[in-house]
Amino acid sequence: MQIGVVGLGRMGQIVVNRVLDAGHDVVAFDLSEEATAAAAGAGATPADGLEDLADRLGEEKRIWLMVPAGDAVDATLDELGPLLDDDDVVVDGGNSHFEESVRRAETVEAAYLDCGTSGGPAGAELGFSLMVGGPEWAYEAMTPVFDAVATGPDGHDRMGPVGSGHYVKMVHNGVEYALMQAYGEGFDLLANGRYDLDLESVAKTWNNGAVIRSWLLELCEEAFREEGTDLGTVADHVSGGSTGTWTVQEALEREVPVPLIYQALAERFGSRDDARFSRRLANRLRYGFGRHEIVREE
Repeated sequence: MQIGVVGLGRMGQIVVNRVLDAGHDVVAFDLSEEATAAAAGAGATPADGLEDLADRLGEEKRIWLMVPAGDAVDATLDELGPLLDDDDVVVDGGNSHFEESVRRAETVEAAYLDCGTSGGPAGAELGFSLMVGGPEWAYEAMTPVFDAVATGPDGHDRMGPVGSGHYVKMVHNGVEYALMQAYGEGFDLLANGRYDLDLESVAKTWNNGAVIRSWLLELCEEAFREEGTDLGTVADHVSGGSTGTWTVQEALEREVPVPLIYQALAERFGSRDDARFSRRLANRLRYGFGRHEIVREE
């Protein structure tokens, strides 16, 4: 199978590499010549631009967008859309708002799949979790590529119509906020409690058979191993917040109570004002799963 990949940042390069490793052909393009060259070095066919990429894909074009959510997606579709027809498929693998995905699907003739992507840089080795919305025929047409990019056939599924993939990913991120907050508060109490504890040892023990074991807890163990029990110079500043805000806004509109997610979001915003151990751990955890920059104390 042949697929075009547009956007060759950290996540886009992982998509390229996993698709190539599965034996498929990739045509790759990025505004960065260095990123395009890196994909070519991995075995992809480099394209000079979006028109060149579309020309190289032949009659039934399958294109995966991994560009930043927002204006970059619209700009790409503005240029790419006229080159596509109703036999083609476009996958938006970024963190777009689900309502924007619905709008975009109406502006392009090609079938539009909104694909929530979870797993971070660890997906390079393990594969991603993919939550896909859009036409069933388009999802089935892309299944060989989804199998390659995800952890396997069980690592992806069609959630429903256009918008549902990014909707599920939005709620996923809200849950992620709450889980990080819970771990942060627990370790905050341990760090300031009545015993002098090695928090790496605590996390390692919990990760072996405890009810609360998880990948995030493995990342807590990594954080304490690399930064120390006191988290060293990791600052109390947790970046991000857009998907958590969308989750809370949607919950308000649907009148569904999400107090844990709301409080986690509020703590994230509060981290820009004063200091707490729980938010310092959240800052470090975001590096663990997403390789987001660690904000450090000066």
